[in-house]
Amino acid sequence: MTHARAFNSADGDIHRLVTAGAAPAQEGPILPPRDAEANRFSARAARYVRVGANVGGVAAKIAATRILGLDGGGVRGAADLAAALGGLKGPIMKVAQLMATIPDLLPSDYAAELTKLQSDAPPMGWAFVKRRMTAELGADWQRKFESFEHQPAAAASLGQVHRARAHDGTALACKLQYPDMQSAVAADLRQLELLFAIHRRMNPPIDTTEVAGEIGARLREELDYQREAKHVALYRAMLASTPEVRVPHVWPALSTQRLLTLDWLEGDKLLARKADPIAARNRIAVAMFKAWWQPFSRFGVIHGDPHLGNYTAFIEDGTPQGINLLDYGCIRIFAPKFVGGVVDLYHGLLRGDQALVVHAYETWGFRGLSRELVDILNIWARFIYGPLLDDRERTIADGIKPSEYGRREAFRVHRALKEKGPVRVPREFVFMDRAAIGLGGVFLHLAAKLNFHRLFSEAIEKFAIDRVAERQRAALEAAGLGTDEG
Repeated sequence: MTHARAFNSADGDIHRLVTAGAAPAQEGPILPPRDAEANRFSARAARYVRVGANVGGVAAKIAATRILGLDGGGVRGAADLAAALGGLKGPIMKVAQLMATIPDLLPSDYAAELTKLQSDAPPMGWAFVKRRMTAELGADWQRKFESFEHQPAAAASLGQVHRARAHDGTALACKLQYPDMQSAVAADLRQLELLFAIHRRMNPPIDTTEVAGEIGARLREELDYQREAKHVALYRAMLASTPEVRVPHVWPALSTQRLLTLDWLEGDKLLARKADPIAARNRIAVAMFKAWWQPFSRFGVIHGDPHLGNYTAFIEDGTPQGINLLDYGCIRIFAPKFVGGVVDLYHGLLRGDQALVVHAYETWGFRGLSRELVDILNIWARFIYGPLLDDRERTIADGIKPSEYGRREAFRVHRALKEKGPVRVPREFVFMDRAAIGLGGVFLHLAAKLNFHRLFSEAIEKFAIDRVAERQRAALEAAGLGTDEG
């Protein structure tokens, strides 16, 4: 019944389609050709059928677990869900991973399984590749390349990447979007709304009202490869003076809304360098730190998806010298005052200035904060900011087992909010928090040992909100992005 309700309440397109189809034809302006892969009800319906049963099933189990006190399937049920979702292309996997990072949304067993979820669905075959490339570049598309590899070099949730070579010999990376992704995103986000609706009925300590809207906005942006091309241009400008981070060029003549062609950046997977000497691993970590914090502290822009697959280490003289930044779909642009709030919170925690801490939280968008709620938020803030506040060389976890990193703090926050909450999470916080945790995860894998305090102090040296605003305005304008993109 849960699935049936989700399907029937998804939208009123059936009625609109029927009534629109009955209207007589009218003269008017000539319309552009119909986009065969636009957000279509038929494609959404098919997606509801494929995804809805799984999501509806887990929603029922979560409700039973929370409301009735039942087992809910435990580890076995969680593993079954992860296995079912792992075979589906599209945004549902990203949504699942995001849900697992939001405290109290899912039972612990489900959260643990979904944080491990990766896209292991088989890539689309050559027949799809030819259709996609023909649709995007024309029937003679193969003549526009010197070579184009049939097998993808990588497959992700929304598309797959093929190696190619330009006529001038340049190695290329061609990212092709899977078919019907607009409809998949629309359908999967409706399923996400179902889960959040159930969650809100359980009087949770975390109010996720704004979370679904933020996730939806970022996922829809990831479908637009023309926008992603602008993100690449933005990052080339922001990191132009940072040789430790390499950003590819866009090939506009070989790119469209669903095809993005970039330089192929040669490098090793980061996990392949885990056994390197500490100096080499530290160089990779410094490059990662600069790739994330410099755009944010100077331009108010973050890379919202800092997982290991989005980076490789470039090698010179047999050793890693920096990183290649490969993917630019999930980019979050913040108002300069939000960046100011992040810096204020750092200074407030460092100096023990409670008034500045409260001001920072309010700048982020938290409202109605009592003294008790501020103290609870500080538990998580001190976990995230901890390495930045500590003026010494250290690992990110500082002696804590990677498998336990953050678990104690998350438990304390959950327990305290059960008594003093709820607190509404502002939408700006969602990807900021996710990105910070993801970046910390990379440092954990590398076991890097750095003075994070000094790195951060350099990043915010001479910080001023008006300077961020001016840099952001100029950079967005040069990249073809509006100043209200966030």
